[in-house]
Amino acid sequence: MSIAFISHSDCMLHEMEANHPECPDRLKAINNRLLSSDFNVPLKYYDAPIATREQLCRSHDSEYVDQIFSKAPQEGIIRLDQDTTMNSHSLSAALRASGAAVLGVDLVMTGQTKLVFCNVRPPGHHAERKRAMGFCIFNNVAVGAVHALHKYHLQKIAIIDFDVHHGNGTEDIFQDNPSVLYCSTFQHPFYPFSGTEIKSDHIINVALPAGTAGQQFRTAVSSQWLPMLEAFKPELIFISAGFDAHIDDNMAGLNLVENDFAWVSTKIREIADIHADGMIVSVLEGGYSLPALGRSVAAHLDALFG
Repeated sequence: MSIAFISHSDCMLHEMEANHPECPDRLKAINNRLLSSDFNVPLKYYDAPIATREQLCRSHDSEYVDQIFSKAPQEGIIRLDQDTTMNSHSLSAALRASGAAVLGVDLVMTGQTKLVFCNVRPPGHHAERKRAMGFCIFNNVAVGAVHALHKYHLQKIAIIDFDVHHGNGTEDIFQDNPSVLYCSTFQHPFYPFSGTEIKSDHIINVALPAGTAGQQFRTAVSSQWLPMLEAFKPELIFISAGFDAHIDDNMAGLNLVENDFAWVSTKIREIADIHADGMIVSVLEGGYSLPALGRSVAAHLDALFG
């Protein structure tokens, strides 16, 4: 069995503005690292399809989806918020990014693979039901998760988010849906300055102070995520795989290294093997130090493959 690796060239064409950290070189850095001779995990490559309007509107407000389509420029760049812009290729890239998560669900649910990694951009976990923000247009993981609930009638899905930023969009979309357990670690106080307000049995937010390193991260995951995941018994696990908590990533202030991402990936795989028939769909979120991003994704995939 191989890992299904889903991407699309359209995701390389989305550009925010000059010198923006969320850039096409992120995907190139990952691709280059996975082509190196010391990476031995078997990958099967798939082109990401375009998510349909119906699929998007299960997670996002229909008026918001229509607004994104109507605002998409034919040339130049338009701004959706202070951090999020679109060029003439951004709509296609965003549709492919969400479509990758949908295809990932279909691949695992039809037995074609157990493991999926979506090497896509723009990222998604800041995109709320009615709002783009934080480099995100559509919430890719949410679109995939709701597709799994709708098409395959699953009752329990877990979304695990170890990006350095709180996934406010994912929380917004699923805060009233107990079929989805959302487990998140993030630096706090830090953008988007959320994640500490909500009290819910199915939203497990773990705020970490700047300077947190691997042992504190592992302790937090072991004490706060893993018992909830064991009790929840997810039928399918999604990962919002952000690697900007790496010590070399100057966009934030956590001090994780590749071995920490490998460790948490192994723990997720162990939960999936017990409760979800090994099925995991991992979707790229943040990570802006290009060498660290490539190394971290390689460690993540190696650990998932086991």
